[in-house]
Amino acid sequence: MLSLTFLPSRIVRGDSMSTENVIKQCVEVLERVIGDDTVPRNIRRSAENIKNILQNDEDSKAVRAASAISVLDEISNDPNIPLHTRTLVWNVASQLETIPVD
Repeated sequence: MLSLTFLPSRIVRGDSMSTENVIKQCVEVLERVIGDDTVPRNIRRSAENIKNILQNDEDSKAVRAASAISVLDEISNDPNIPLHTRTLVWNVASQLETIPVD
């Protein structure tokens, strides 16, 4: 079973999780989903697509996050997604929603 704890990304005395760290952490979770053989192939393929979107430096971080959230929303509604993976997908989407629009 996959698990990953996300750190809060709020500002506390000038200390915050940077946008790059949020994206990096989300990519790490997606890599775990991609490597999980209990996850259906179409979900793993979508996770790979989201990972590529997040790593595409041609778009702004806000655009990458919005695009990834859109795909995450689609796969979270797939009836074949395992519950533990759905929870990870929701956590990744929540973290990406903290990325500010520049």
